[in-house]
Amino acid sequence: MLRRAPSPGALRRERRAIVKAREERIRNLGGLTLEMYRRSSFRDQLLIEQCREIVALEERLSELDSMLEAVATARRAPKTCECGAPVPWGSHFCANCGRPVGAEPVIACEGCGHPLPADASFCASCGRKVETNEAEARPELPPPQQVDDTVLHSAEQQER
Repeated sequence: MLRRAPSPGALRRERRAIVKAREERIRNLGGLTLEMYRRSSFRDQLLIEQCREIVALEERLSELDSMLEAVATARRAPKTCECGAPVPWGSHFCANCGRPVGAEPVIACEGCGHPLPADASFCASCGRKVETNEAEARPELPPPQQVDDTVLHSAEQQER
């Protein structure tokens, strides 16, 4: 089952939390480096580990920024479908004709949450196979209801 991409608000909240954590880690790294200097005992592995954590946070910030930019670009997209019907922001299909709207319908990987085009077979971020259920993609319509003729005939007789 495919998940939708996180909302822009959730992306911004995650970005703020990561920026705060990054600033704290940089401050701690500076304090750690100063303390190591004072004691004249540098532990390179500890410094490298701390730097890797900061770089990982910066990479995630870059991903979030690109996702937020994609959302901003989508908001500036045309607001009408090819059929002329208005298309509300965030819609992936036209409510009038059913055509896909926007450059690429956006979904998210079940494994890592990375945004994917709807026709993707694998996630570009984690490599996980994107599973699609044909039954979910094409919901079956209920069979047409049979009208009981006796009800119709009795209604006609009452009207007379």
